[in-house]
Amino acid sequence: MLQVQRGKRDEKTQGKKDRTFLEMESEVCKALASPKRIEILDALKGGERTVNELAAILDASKANVSQHLALMRHTGILKSTRRGSNVYYKVSNPKVIDACALMKEVLLEQVGKKARRNRW
Repeated sequence: MLQVQRGKRDEKTQGKKDRTFLEMESEVCKALASPKRIEILDALKGGERTVNELAAILDASKANVSQHLALMRHTGILKSTRRGSNVYYKVSNPKVIDACALMKEVLLEQVGKKARRNRW
């Protein structure tokens, strides 16, 4: 009987862990749900950049870019390093870039399928 109770408790604990992980995953996905943030990731593919550099690349205000960077840093997508008066941002894990590239491939395939269907 003790084994069965322990097993149920373990399942309950695992369920809570799964929900917590799913909530974290959801937060990261929400952080990537902005075209501007996808642009930021694209600009950071080549390496770290400052807010000023990103604002110039994205043709956006420094304040707007800073807000996006703060959210992305908070969710763990980006890391920052201060050097002198500048803060440099970089992607915390290259797999984030890989995931975005994979999503782009999926979307391109979907667009291709729709185009082929519309030709018939």
